Amino acid sequence: MSQRGSQISANKGHHGVQNCRMNVPPPLRTPPNPDDLLVLLAVARSGRFTAAAEDLGLNHTTVSRRIAALEKNLGARVLSRASGGWELTGLGRRAVLAAENVELAVGRLNGSDDETDRLTGVVRMSATDGFSAYIAAPAVAALRRQHPGLSVEIETVTRRALQQRSGLDIEVVVGEPQVHRAEAIRLGPYMLGMYASRSYLAEHGTPATPEELKEHPLVYFVDSMLQVDDLDAPRRLVPSMRDSLTSTNVFVHVEATRAGAGVGFLPCFMADRHPDLVRLLPDDFKEELPYWMVLRADSLRQPAVAAVAEALWKQTTSYEAVLLGRK
Repeated sequence: MSQRGSQISANKGHHGVQNCRMNVPPPLRTPPNPDDLLVLLAVARSGRFTAAAEDLGLNHTTVSRRIAALEKNLGARVLSRASGGWELTGLGRRAVLAAENVELAVGRLNGSDDETDRLTGVVRMSATDGFSAYIAAPAVAALRRQHPGLSVEIETVTRRALQQRSGLDIEVVVGEPQVHRAEAIRLGPYMLGMYASRSYLAEHGTPATPEELKEHPLVYFVDSMLQVDDLDAPRRLVPSMRDSLTSTNVFVHVEATRAGAGVGFLPCFMADRHPDLVRLLPDDFKEELPYWMVLRADSLRQPAVAAVAEALWKQTTSYEAVLLGRK
């Protein structure tokens, strides 16, 4: 064979080897450590390394190191920075599914085969002040009597549903939420109305018409800080009413109205429990608004979160007449 022919044959052989190598699948990475998956699961549920560390009895550095080891094994990021915490990436969501299976298997080894036996851990939620006090609190108390290993943290806030809900399993908001990558469930309606204390009415007179009511000062939310458009009814119904005492907390509205600060636009289920408050012109001033519950899809798969969500729904349903001011 000529030198040129030999060179061509050598090149063909060389490229053939290269092609064979390119078609061979890469070696499998080391399977992830189950402990690292459980650490990721804790971070996914809390949204924060510090909270996950506290839940697991570890320190922040250990949690960070475990997540780094998991990402090295999987070859990509499982978490990304978000407002207020960490969010799962696409790979992270798949890893969490595996982590939940690990958690379930460990639970069964510990004798927790029954679904109800696994209602342990911390469920984190946010809701408005009134809902938290009169619906969430009794619902959680009843649930914990059956499942004492369950703990629920409630953040009281009145705002729109978050688009990135790191660290929250459940949000309860006023008005239909516009969210993505989340489940939105309508809980039920509640009614707001105009109220004044008997002592205030004795001093200032009882308004008999909407025009007369407009002459009285309003107790309500701080307009510039109100984040929920559905709660702007007083500004729409009686824009000429001047503010008396305003607050971001509805319990302040109730107590200020009872103290005679003016006419309060209050949730009926909160105001009607006080015999010193009188509802004014109920046919003219009423606003029915819905409570909605928002949950991350991965949170809803957790038995404890699902149980709390169901308890909230049942409590809201059973409380409907009170919420609508019929009792």
